[in-house]
Amino acid sequence: MEPIVTLYGPVNAEVMERASTIRLLICDVDGVFSDGRIYLGNDGEELKAFHTRDGFGVKALQHAQIPMAVITGRRSAIVQQRMTDLGVKHIIQGCEDKLSAFEQLKQQLALEDSECAYIGDDLVDLAVMRQVGLAVAVNDAHPALLPHAHYRTSLRGGFGAVRELCDLLLQAQGKLADAKGLSV
Repeated sequence: MEPIVTLYGPVNAEVMERASTIRLLICDVDGVFSDGRIYLGNDGEELKAFHTRDGFGVKALQHAQIPMAVITGRRSAIVQQRMTDLGVKHIIQGCEDKLSAFEQLKQQLALEDSECAYIGDDLVDLAVMRQVGLAVAVNDAHPALLPHAHYRTSLRGGFGAVRELCDLLLQAQGKLADAKGLSV
């Protein structure tokens, strides 16, 4: 089969087929929405950087009736605020067992594995990636994760990788031309 041309380059037709059935996107946070670095101030203040393009992608998915969830091992007020600002309704923080969280989300939303996509960057993401219909690794993911990904983004975590995946899902579902978001 011929690869399908996307905004980010050619993509395997099987990946596009998998993306066409996705009804929920689940994201890790550190290393996916952010570059994985944590800035600590002298007073213990924690800072992270988020890319506005990823925010646009999240809003575009919501407009296309594809909800998003985040499952992260760390607990952070910054993450709660950012995801709330983006309208993400399913925010699971401080989660050591991402697979159990995934199973609960799937049951709550009445979804099958094949209807879920997951994007991660490290080995803690592997269990969920093995379950979902579309497993995605950011470009700079840990090398041991890459053989388990159906798709590897061309962009690094924290630098538009989430937006790239959102665009891929929208294109696979014929909704990219109508994408409406907000750079937030």
